Amino acid sequence: MPDRNCVVIVGAGPVGLVSAVCLARSGISSVVLEASATTPRDLRASTVHPPTLDMLDEIGVADDYIKRGITADTWQVIHLGTRERVVFDLSVIKDHTRHPYRLQCEQYNLSPILFEQARGSGLVDIHLGAEVTEVSQDDDKVVARATVDGEPKEFEGQYLIGADGAHSVVRRSLGLPLEGFTYEHSTTLITTPFRFEDEIPELVGANYTWTWLDAGSMFRLRDEWRCTFYPRPGEADVALTDDVIESRMQGILPRSEPYEVRERRNYKIHQRIVPDYRKGRIVLAGDAAHVTPPTGGLGMNGGIHDAVNLADKLARVCNGESDDLLDLYTRQRRPVAVAEILAQSHQNRIRMQLWDAEQRKEVMAHMRGLATDPERSKQMLLRTSMIEGLRQAAAVQ
Repeated sequence: MPDRNCVVIVGAGPVGLVSAVCLARSGISSVVLEASATTPRDLRASTVHPPTLDMLDEIGVADDYIKRGITADTWQVIHLGTRERVVFDLSVIKDHTRHPYRLQCEQYNLSPILFEQARGSGLVDIHLGAEVTEVSQDDDKVVARATVDGEPKEFEGQYLIGADGAHSVVRRSLGLPLEGFTYEHSTTLITTPFRFEDEIPELVGANYTWTWLDAGSMFRLRDEWRCTFYPRPGEADVALTDDVIESRMQGILPRSEPYEVRERRNYKIHQRIVPDYRKGRIVLAGDAAHVTPPTGGLGMNGGIHDAVNLADKLARVCNGESDDLLDLYTRQRRPVAVAEILAQSHQNRIRMQLWDAEQRKEVMAHMRGLATDPERSKQMLLRTSMIEGLRQAAAVQ
């Protein structure tokens, strides 16, 4: 029989590593299996919301993460052509969080910090380069079958967390469908070291943008800007040639010289979720359970919220409480994912993809009404910062 306190975690991104660290803080050991030979680095999430920072602070990693990014006390909707804008100040929720700001910092900066925290606990056994091919379970244990250095190997535990992302092997092994839809067009992501803040003083750390030609967002990171663009009206997905990239960047700020571009990519956007986060001794978290549009920066944050919620319940189960707690995890987290994470992301995407000038004016007027009404502004910020969703989840028993 495996160690009764051993949990197998598939995936060493932020969701898997937060799960491991939280379990370790409760005295529960885990084995983390990651297909990559290093902690994953990609162009995914870069926005961290206030309650997520509170959670990361509780496990001792927030300060190091904050040092690697920049904090944004405000966010805004702005038309870069007219410079019309509506600004929302996160200080109005300072009584509801210890971190009344967003952190702008790529998630690949978080994983190494979590890695060291997990390794330092003495209760987390991390295997990089361990590609899980299948998981199974019986009444007593779970088994993860992996390929390590070209050789098959099995890892056993009492429970298993699938935190292996949108293409989750764990989810496929369970036969759980990822229900929902894929948006027709891709989103384009471009990073550049150009200092837009020097040329457009109205910019803040987090900007949801319209221009005469484009719609998207601009997020300021420590040494670059991260810019996203939706397809232009009537435009199918296009290859990211130098001319296409330059056209997008010139739409933000026309200049005589070409922009320096560090990274570029098109990526498909999905809105999908599994019907149940749990099947027996195996539980899903993060993108393995739900995938969402990136607008609003809710995906990684929601995954970390999953991890903290799940780790608390799993630790209690490992210490003798009923495993009905794992069903409570689904009841608490899945409705929030549907009503708050997926719905908000979809609404954000639709709002920013309005192209008609009159519709944009209506949106600006509505947002301005929210921003100038203290109570409505606070309630909106509690929701968009994900505090309200966490409260809704905690109320479910």
